[in-house]
Amino acid sequence: MMLAEATLARLREHMADSPFDALVLGVPENVGYATGYRSVAGDIFSSHRMAAVVTADDVAVAAPAADAGAISEHPVRLEAYGRFFFEGPDGSHPAVSAADQHPDFGSALRAACSSVSGIVGVDGAVLPGSDAASALPDPDRVADAGAWMARVRSVKLPGEVELLGAAAHLAEKGIEAAIDGAAPGATERDLARIVASTMTNGGGMPRFVVVTSGERSALSDSRATERMLRPGDLVRLDVGCTVDGYWSDVGRTAVVGAPDRLQNDRYAAILAGEEAQLEVFRAGVTGGHLFDVAVAAVEAGGIKPYRRHHCGHGIGSSVYEPPSVAPAGADHVLAAGMVLCLETPYYEIGWGGMMVEDTLVVTTDGYDLLTHIDRGMRVIPA
Repeated sequence: MMLAEATLARLREHMADSPFDALVLGVPENVGYATGYRSVAGDIFSSHRMAAVVTADDVAVAAPAADAGAISEHPVRLEAYGRFFFEGPDGSHPAVSAADQHPDFGSALRAACSSVSGIVGVDGAVLPGSDAASALPDPDRVADAGAWMARVRSVKLPGEVELLGAAAHLAEKGIEAAIDGAAPGATERDLARIVASTMTNGGGMPRFVVVTSGERSALSDSRATERMLRPGDLVRLDVGCTVDGYWSDVGRTAVVGAPDRLQNDRYAAILAGEEAQLEVFRAGVTGGHLFDVAVAAVEAGGIKPYRRHHCGHGIGSSVYEPPSVAPAGADHVLAAGMVLCLETPYYEIGWGGMMVEDTLVVTTDGYDLLTHIDRGMRVIPA
């Protein structure tokens, strides 16, 4: 069974035990889960609108006519809106007839919902009050399914874990290649190019490549610059790519030349935080408990107070998914099959930043790591 067929089957299995007779999903990751289709245009244009309508025996997609060619590779009923022209020898291909099928998204969604009955679960992109609400059935039959969808998607199928592992492996290869290619005088952008090209050459799509050095290493989620590496610099790498829509998010720290005592001590503290999480990580543990364990270990290592809004997150077809490893995640209970990133970064403006971040699958009695490279602070020869 193809992964898209498996995720749709799982979705319908959960629908059978839910209050919902149908689903109307507009969040792109939810659309992808239901249909296997992930729009390139959706990554480019903020105005892109698309929704999947799922029942026990039908899947319809309301999407721009420009998506019709790519959607035709998936077994769904298309209701297209807007104008885009595909040519065909006899005009019979569904993409050819997509132009001017419906004037706007609301009209296309209304057609996609034409056979829907009973209670309709919707996610945040099509909740009542949104501009798509007029296309939905009677408001009394509409219920919020956003959190329900997140729970369904949080436990991964084996095919999803395989893709997440492939994406994590490419991120690791990119980090390793960048560290191997680093030297005094190399720029952050030099290293970022190595990371991106390594992930691309392996079949991944780079989604974020954070390579920062020296004092800039304290700037979370910052773009690489032409700053040159110098002896004594911390180098923080936080990178991710997607493989067939599934994400990676891996972090490592290096230092140019021998680390000084403060760098060693602080890195030992954050590494102890992640290792403390690993010691208790298993099904049944809460995200809140993992957070508390991480913070306590980092503080015991000498970074006190250690202030964080989270120390990890779920990952899948979104880079951030439930469960959350945070105080607010006290009721997020880990279940076998969930995939999480655990991280314990530290950022001090004017000094630098460091991090370690790994990806692992929850099992009944522990975990399986999807990341395998050395978690210690790496040394770049000076």
